[in-house]
Amino acid sequence: MELALVISVVVIALVFDYTNGFHDAANAIATSVSTRALTPRVALLMAAVMNFIGAHLGTSVASTVGKGIIDAPDGRHGLIIVGGALFGAIVWNLITWYFGLPSSSSHALIGGLVGSALAASASVHWSGVIEKVVIPMVLSPVVGLLLGAVIMIAILWIFRKANPHRASKGFRYAQTLSAAAMALGHGLQDAQKTMGVIFLALVVGGYVSPDSHIPEWVITSSALAISLGTYAGGWRIMRTLGRRIIHLDPPQGFAAEAAAASVLYTAALGFGAPISTTHTITSAIMGVGATKRLSAVRWGIAGSIVTAWVLTIPAAAVVAAIGYFILNLILG
Repeated sequence: MELALVISVVVIALVFDYTNGFHDAANAIATSVSTRALTPRVALLMAAVMNFIGAHLGTSVASTVGKGIIDAPDGRHGLIIVGGALFGAIVWNLITWYFGLPSSSSHALIGGLVGSALAASASVHWSGVIEKVVIPMVLSPVVGLLLGAVIMIAILWIFRKANPHRASKGFRYAQTLSAAAMALGHGLQDAQKTMGVIFLALVVGGYVSPDSHIPEWVITSSALAISLGTYAGGWRIMRTLGRRIIHLDPPQGFAAEAAAASVLYTAALGFGAPISTTHTITSAIMGVGATKRLSAVRWGIAGSIVTAWVLTIPAAAVVAAIGYFILNLILG
């Protein structure tokens, strides 16, 4: 019975990974599609491939999620806690996807873990949540906004005498590289979060020890699920990021993607911090747009997005707590 429960939790985790892919597909390619640097299908295919590759570049973020957020008890109860966390994350992903809000799948998962653990009276590593989640959650959008603005100002200065048409055409080609870098960073960050949850399920199920390396099948299956989800696309959110915040041109798109990708790599490889790709690219777009003029950014739309950011962790936590109580009633 415990094996069946472990398999069920792993499958649910991969479903979350899939929803993460189509929910966050826009992160990597919205700017490239909106500037017509890439067609939607080509952009999605490229993003799916780069997500798969990025998922194999490290496991430090997975370790943070799997070991640094909660202590789930061994056995059936621990698996129910993990299942409740995934329920909360998936439901919140679907709600924000339906309304076209680019909220964070990462923070939905973290909120789900915390909410399910609290409902079960399990231990939460609050120091880990603050140091690895809350502080990076605040800093990464700020850094993304400032870095996007700095890169855009540098582009405007370097190409100030260039022919606008030729420069725009050149940046369309450059956006292929920056979008690929963004997708690689998305795989490096987001696929690892699912790896961490699956690893946690295997630990509480008694199939691996807490000090073990993450099995290769966990890495590959997580990479594949997020890649398939990415290819399925997230058109509602793509429209919000690509056009509703600001209408981007190719140089702006390149600057936003380059800034966001830089922040993702630094957080994952340097600190093992599970930051939000959504927050990072959205803030970079705002920073790039603000260099043109502050009124170029539709701050009302931006405000709705920020509201979704703030609500994500507590909302996912509440839904996860409900999911835990339901699962515990059925399986406990």
